[in-house]
Amino acid sequence: MDEQRFIDIETKLAHQEMIVEELNQVLYQQQKTIDQLEKMVQGLTAKLKELMTDESGLEIRGHEKPPHY
Repeated sequence: MDEQRFIDIETKLAHQEMIVEELNQVLYQQQKTIDQLEKMVQGLTAKLKELMTDESGLEIRGHEKPPHY
């Protein structure tokens, strides 16, 4: 294998390693965002359930469609 071809392969490998590292960082940030959003959804779901339950503990069913639908 000639010298220039070897250098080209090493250059491409270094570039690919850099891209893989950048993709790993993006993936890590996306997972952190997903985790935060999941916690937010859980909190909002709990709050909504709390708001849809009256003081006696009975669930308020004001958003159901009438039986004739």
